[in-house]
Amino acid sequence: MARVEEGAFEGVGSRIAWRAWLPDGAARAVVVLVHGVAEHSGRYAHVGARLAEAGFAVYALDHVGHGKSEGGKANIGSMAGAADNVAGMLELASREQPGVPRFLLGHSMGSLIVLFLATRAPLEVNGIVVSAPPLDIPVGNPIQKLFAPVLSRLTPNLGVLALDSSMISRDPAVRAAYDADPLVYRGKLPARTATEILLAGETVKGRLDRLTVPTLVLHGTADALAAPSSSDLIERGAGTGDLIVRRYEGLYHEVFNEPEQDKVLADVVEWLRAHVTEQ
Repeated sequence: MARVEEGAFEGVGSRIAWRAWLPDGAARAVVVLVHGVAEHSGRYAHVGARLAEAGFAVYALDHVGHGKSEGGKANIGSMAGAADNVAGMLELASREQPGVPRFLLGHSMGSLIVLFLATRAPLEVNGIVVSAPPLDIPVGNPIQKLFAPVLSRLTPNLGVLALDSSMISRDPAVRAAYDADPLVYRGKLPARTATEILLAGETVKGRLDRLTVPTLVLHGTADALAAPSSSDLIERGAGTGDLIVRRYEGLYHEVFNEPEQDKVLADVVEWLRAHVTEQ
């Protein structure tokens, strides 16, 4: 049974809430888990518990404007700030678990933040795992995408894009829990957040050759929120020679919340163990 801890630190843009799932004994590595847009770290309790069971210390922050962190609802402020807060969470986790390998694991917008951070400057981690990276985004029409940057400057909290919970998972129980979760934001995404995601996607695509750390990519082939072609882009453009792309046939956006989640989590644990052993 994983030991759960919670805390907070002063981040960029607001006070950042975090939680951790810790193994019974000494941790073999630290994994910082980075959640997606409009949700929160608590939705990953089963992921944290599974990794802690395998000996990993898992730390997860709530982004600015998300979950228990402060800030305007679902407004991340800036992608650079979000990346800085992930780096801050990584340093905090490393202080609590000194001397062990370090990994980042992101889902959706969280994977974009991880990729943004990993391609911005050399990153001292032993590897990253990205689930459903949104480099190609099929949702939203061209007019919304065209005017999002303008609205981001003038009315950053104006809702511009609704997320359809039917697209996250094929499991009705997952969708029902998502819709009923008081910490999940169910309004339209603020213009600032939508714009930061769009711009960061373009930035990351332009510097994928700087992605030099070991990388595991996970994507459902039926993902209608972050196009599977996003993972194709990483496969073609990444600068690392240690890259694995796992495509799960028929799975929706949240591969950790699909009926096949045990297989997905087993793949993550296997990859992490291999990259700890290699050190």
